Amino acid sequence: MPAGVEPITPEEIQALILQAIPDATINIRDMTGGGDHYEAVIVSPSFVGKTKVTRHRMVYGALQDAMVQRIHALALTTLTPEEFQKEKEQTSGLVNIHVQRSR
Repeated sequence: MPAGVEPITPEEIQALILQAIPDATINIRDMTGGGDHYEAVIVSPSFVGKTKVTRHRMVYGALQDAMVQRIHALALTTLTPEEFQKEKEQTSGLVNIHVQRSR
């Protein structure tokens, strides 16, 4: 992270994503505790009919300035509500993730 730049908080990331994707349900996790490596699970009806690349572009577009200076790494999982429910039922990978909508 550049000198003098404050680490971004999970709440700031959520707020930026919600500005661009207001119907999103978001869970952000700081993967290292350093405030620059995050994992995000984003569930939104806005993702219906969109490719994974398009979904990720939507999220990165919401975070554009933060991605340049304040976020070093961001692992994304972008799902429709139906996909999230299916993942929750069929795999153990997302079962323990509690997704909260914050405003």
